[in-house]
Amino acid sequence: MKPTNPLLERWRETLARKGDSPAIFDTASKTSRTFREIDERARDFEPRIAGLSTGSVVAIQIGNHEDWPSILVACLRRCIVVLPLEKSITQQQRDAALEICGASAVIADNVPGGSPEVVAMRTSAAAPDWGNNPPSLLKLTSGTTAAPRAICFRSEQLLADCDQICDTKGISGTDLNFGVIPVSHSYGFSNLLTPLIARGVPLVMSRDRTPRAVLDDLNNTNATVFPGMPLFYQAFCEIDNPPELPKLRLFISAGAPLPLAVAKEFRERFGRPIHSFYGASECGGICYDRDGTVEVEGYVGTLMQGVQIEPIDRLTEASQVRVRSAAAGEGYLPQADQAKLGGGQFVPDDLLTRCGDGFKIVGRVSDVINVAGKKVNPAEIEEALLRMPGVVQAVAFGRCPAAGLRNEEVAACVAGLPELDEIALLDACRKELSAWQVPKRIFIVDTIPANERGKISRKELAQRFGSARQR
Repeated sequence: MKPTNPLLERWRETLARKGDSPAIFDTASKTSRTFREIDERARDFEPRIAGLSTGSVVAIQIGNHEDWPSILVACLRRCIVVLPLEKSITQQQRDAALEICGASAVIADNVPGGSPEVVAMRTSAAAPDWGNNPPSLLKLTSGTTAAPRAICFRSEQLLADCDQICDTKGISGTDLNFGVIPVSHSYGFSNLLTPLIARGVPLVMSRDRTPRAVLDDLNNTNATVFPGMPLFYQAFCEIDNPPELPKLRLFISAGAPLPLAVAKEFRERFGRPIHSFYGASECGGICYDRDGTVEVEGYVGTLMQGVQIEPIDRLTEASQVRVRSAAAGEGYLPQADQAKLGGGQFVPDDLLTRCGDGFKIVGRVSDVINVAGKKVNPAEIEEALLRMPGVVQAVAFGRCPAAGLRNEEVAACVAGLPELDEIALLDACRKELSAWQVPKRIFIVDTIPANERGKISRKELAQRFGSARQR
């Protein structure tokens, strides 16, 4: 007899309660699936994975497809382990993930507008030996290295994350989520997919990430909750004559730090705050800015319901923390790291410090710059630069002045008004910072490059501006 799956139990309750109610809308406000139709399509899909053994890993790479909930439910019923893959990953990254996780098949939407297909792996590995505690989901992450690895989650942990998110943010079945962030990413999975299954929160499934289209679709669908990323909000602020969005009551930002300047401009233009949401793939939500009006760079709010943290280093103001949560994953695959993840706890690489009743992120362990034996936190340099007139963005990083040297020197990139001048900025830094914190160079750019989630890589900036002779 198969053990009871708590996520499936919640789905049964949702189905009994909401049956023929709309569950998924398209961006034209047309019902794509009712809750009952999701279940019917799950039943139809089960025979297509019936040949896979219990505990087999199946990768799902279908983008924001309306069949995502059905496929997830079908896999949970067959005790198949789900591995979400983003459409944007490279073939090399995809192959590495499939090999590391021992995937037996890939579910892909190879025909535009068609039903997802199950493609068996030609050289599929045997189902991993999960013991008596098999996972329901593997979340892919690169961590601090380029090599991918997966995080193992049981349904209990996925459900705990969903409940913490909905209870903390006040999201209920009367809301309408707008799903343009990737469902395959941890943020989208926990804020869009599991609330639909476990809480009956309907959603709009969108594939058009063009900022103007997103704003128009938010307005046309009468969505009430928008889980977004900083890049969206920055783009929204640059659009002329945006819609008023009268039904949208909750703007959420995660995936990357939300710049204070963007938060302020958005509040001025749209009259509503953005609520920062801080979490990690390994443990789900950690902090949430319930108010959305705290004007402190890097502020991420107070702890989520059901989450506790404790500093690793109690002797310093900024410290790594140990997060304790029922949503924390079981561990990593292929190699466990119990000191970092497991037993209901996770240690992120971020450095946090207290800010009133909440917390702010002041950097990452890997970001600390080694200057002649002194540890320099780039966040302190960035805060000083952002206080200077005309500076809108600032990122500090370490770079080696010559090949083979371990010691680094401080450099920074800034973007802002056209009249910014490197010499004037350096002079101002000398007045505000200690000598070892002052950048050797400040590169003035039109905009600081970020990836599709709005994250800025200090490592890539160090490579780009790596030559000390570059002018």
